[in-house]
Amino acid sequence: MGLALVHGRARAGIRAPAVKVEVYLAGGLPRMSIVGLPEAAVRESKDRVRAAIQCAQYEFPARVITVNLAPADLPKDGGRFDLPIALGILAASGQVPREALEGYEFLGELGLTGELRAVDGVLPAALAAAAAGRKLVVPVGNGEEAALASNVEVRTARTLLEVCGLLHGDQALPIAVPPPSAAVAGPDLRDVRGQAHARRALEIAAAGGHHLLLVGPPGCGKTLLASRLPGLLPEASEDEALETAAIASISGRGLDPARWRERPFRAPHHTASAVALAGGGAQPRPGEISLSHHGVLFLDELPEWDRRALEVLRQPLESGVVTISRAARQCEFPARFQLVAAMNPCPCGWAGDASGRCRCGVEAVRRYRGRVSGPLLDRLDLHVDVPRLPPADLRPDAPEGESSATVRTRVADARGKQLARAGCLNAGLDQAATMAHCRLEHRDQALLERAIDALQLSARAMHRILRVARTIADLEGQADIGTPHLTEALGYRRADRRQEAVAA
Repeated sequence: MGLALVHGRARAGIRAPAVKVEVYLAGGLPRMSIVGLPEAAVRESKDRVRAAIQCAQYEFPARVITVNLAPADLPKDGGRFDLPIALGILAASGQVPREALEGYEFLGELGLTGELRAVDGVLPAALAAAAAGRKLVVPVGNGEEAALASNVEVRTARTLLEVCGLLHGDQALPIAVPPPSAAVAGPDLRDVRGQAHARRALEIAAAGGHHLLLVGPPGCGKTLLASRLPGLLPEASEDEALETAAIASISGRGLDPARWRERPFRAPHHTASAVALAGGGAQPRPGEISLSHHGVLFLDELPEWDRRALEVLRQPLESGVVTISRAARQCEFPARFQLVAAMNPCPCGWAGDASGRCRCGVEAVRRYRGRVSGPLLDRLDLHVDVPRLPPADLRPDAPEGESSATVRTRVADARGKQLARAGCLNAGLDQAATMAHCRLEHRDQALLERAIDALQLSARAMHRILRVARTIADLEGQADIGTPHLTEALGYRRADRRQEAVAA
């Protein structure tokens, strides 16, 4: 019977569901059909496969060829199924041994000459193959990426002929190995002159995983500060790094296997759309918030962003995931990132500056700040003023601050306490855990309630103040939250005070 089965992998978000490529040969006028919800690129594979088989000096069967991609209700896209289809045809026609296909999964796009070309989304497929206990054969261009997955044997091939040689037992394909990690020195916090208050807020944000808003005039160092946050974070664990790398793998923007352990830092332009931020498309792809997973998302010029684009951040900031729904499919992408936003205090950027150069009216300032919704600001734990530096602080011989390595040691110690206490960072505490781990003395509770009434803060803001206070206490090595910790946390709600001042 002319029937063969080859194992492959589809792409669905960051998952790689198994696909069985079933090939059946029957008598009749020669034709080839592919069923199982193939997209256009998959339907066109019949022409690539025919040419590749013939160029490899094999016979393309002059029979009725039916290719079924199971499960039938899972959409299939891209050229990743070229290699499994070609091998299925060769096995069904008896040109390669069928039993040799067992224990392997195959991915790869075929050129007309039989050359194997790289495809995207290989890392999730390698992780899934490891869980299934099978070996994986991929193009050479995908070898280093697939080798990042542990507990799976990945072999690489340049042509269809090489893969057939493996199945015949004539030659062994090389085993892929991951590249050595590239040691890249990132921006150092030592480069930031002055700005002690903002540096302190950056350390607190890194220690507790808190979101941060920087407000200050042009050129005061907001972007400089934001770019230093990834260097303060501890190195990502293997699971975190693999999850982030898998997202980059399916994004279509490429993954550098040598830098897969680095935490991402994304800084999209303020003209980016809601789809660019959250992800989407006919074939859902991750957006900037998912590409920032376990890293930092920096949004500069916050009021200049389209308000509809900013509003898509509200739900992922709370849940850590974003769901993209389309008529044909639904994909869920992880999006647990730290948000750092920056903005000017007014349209001209100089409100509150000692030079007195700002000439913006109250209504102009109100409209400018009103471009950012209150609910979004409410989700930012730390609101920090970044003033213009005096020229003396910018001299080449001005004293430098602490390095990123020094601060990272304190951050790692504080994070270790949080993980041991609650199993997550302080920013990720739910309401019950916040009440359990962020208890205050009676006088501090009264202070917090007075501040909440004075600033008209929400319950969400109150919980975020408690979590920030808990992080400050962890940095100080204190088991309980004290009055200094609470008052410092309250001082980081400056945006709420500015809103009150403008309203008055």
